[in-house]
Amino acid sequence: MEDINLYTLLFLVIAGFIAAFIDSVVGGGGLISIPALLFTGISPSAALATNKFSSSMGSLTSTISFIRAGKVNFKFVIKFLPLTVVGSILGAYVVHFVSPDILKPLILVILVVVAIYTIVKKDWGKETLYKGLTRNKLILMLLLIFAIGFYDGFLGPGTGSFLLFAFLIIGFDFVQAAGNAKILNFGSNIAALVVFLSMGTVNFAYGIPMGIAMVAGALVGTNFAIKKGSSYVRVLFIAITVLLIGKNILNYFHVI
Repeated sequence: MEDINLYTLLFLVIAGFIAAFIDSVVGGGGLISIPALLFTGISPSAALATNKFSSSMGSLTSTISFIRAGKVNFKFVIKFLPLTVVGSILGAYVVHFVSPDILKPLILVILVVVAIYTIVKKDWGKETLYKGLTRNKLILMLLLIFAIGFYDGFLGPGTGSFLLFAFLIIGFDFVQAAGNAKILNFGSNIAALVVFLSMGTVNFAYGIPMGIAMVAGALVGTNFAIKKGSSYVRVLFIAITVLLIGKNILNYFHVI
């Protein structure tokens, strides 16, 4: 039994590192970490809660790295933090009463639009063009940030990608958009985690070692993105968005 536990923890550590490496930059790490946790045999609710615990550790690490590198417009982002926190808490509660399946067709359509738009606009996000928010863009951002926060608590996978896309829309480059997104993603992670902790669904035996691995993965991933720049983040963003589309299609048709 000890050998099995050791191999299971090793598996989760490796999966956690890879998931955080990706998630630290463009989100989508749940594509790897949630299936890895489900593979251990714990319940879906425990897997979601444990992943939120571990990913919060990685998210904090990448957030600090982006701030230290000067890739976060902190004064701007902090104004939207309450929206994503409230949205996430609401989503985490609602998921206990409403099946997440109702959102999946809509999420699939949004992901396809995001992927096509990013691929077609090749120069998009290469440099920061943000000059401030017009009234219409402010209203759009308020709605988007709240909706994405709700989605993070309600379903989760791809939240970082959606947040990054929101900041690209208003003129940030890919690296700064990723840094700004991390602040809000961390806020929504913590908000949902508080709800999960209150319900006692976090598996700490798996969550702590996986979380430590996610700290390491987030450090490596964030530093790699900052050094490589926007072109690297753009390619990774498109790749993860396409993978999310594939996963949602397979889920929709009950293939996985």
